[in-house]
Amino acid sequence: MRAAGATPADLAVFDLDGVIVDSREAVRSAVNRTLADHGFEPHPPEELDRFIGPPVLGAFAELTGHPPASALVEACVTTYHDHYDAIYLQQTYLVPGIRETLKRLALPLALATAKPVDFVAPLLDALGIAAHFRMTSAPAMDALNEPKAQILARVLRALGPEHAVMIGDRSFDIEAAHANDVPAIGVTWGIGDRAELEAAGAEVIAEQPAELVDLLRPE
Repeated sequence: MRAAGATPADLAVFDLDGVIVDSREAVRSAVNRTLADHGFEPHPPEELDRFIGPPVLGAFAELTGHPPASALVEACVTTYHDHYDAIYLQQTYLVPGIRETLKRLALPLALATAKPVDFVAPLLDALGIAAHFRMTSAPAMDALNEPKAQILARVLRALGPEHAVMIGDRSFDIEAAHANDVPAIGVTWGIGDRAELEAAGAEVIAEQPAELVDLLRPE
């Protein structure tokens, strides 16, 4: 993804949901169960996919029409986490081809995800991919609105790369990369489409996980 003569990347930082895992089944189910528990009508499952990626407080604020800091939204988030915790290890799947891609990448890898940290390590272990990542950065349960740029910045401070690159499927990932002066590869197999990624300014768009091997190959 670099111009001729540019220095190769020495760290690839991945988003999780949509890029490495397909979490739609678990998220759709947990959101609609939560809405029902709090007296709201469920939504068609595919309409909920756009809430995968940004902080969950904003999702329930929009879905309920109440402010993010309201008692109702906070109660919805607690209920959602309870429902999600019960099902996510069984209903979250590796993106086809991503396991092979992770094995083939020759540079250090890290994760920067808005998924609460309590859910990340068990999921990586269950999917058998934890060993691929030198570090995982994710918000604490009491900091769910932590901006993605800060989540990424924590990785960069800890690992100190000279030429990192971010790989994400939503505009939030691309914007977080650029806020940290890091180029971004947008991937179209997740939630965001090519138009979203290009509008956010992704330097490169990848259509299949295997493309990342060449894009991130040391030369």
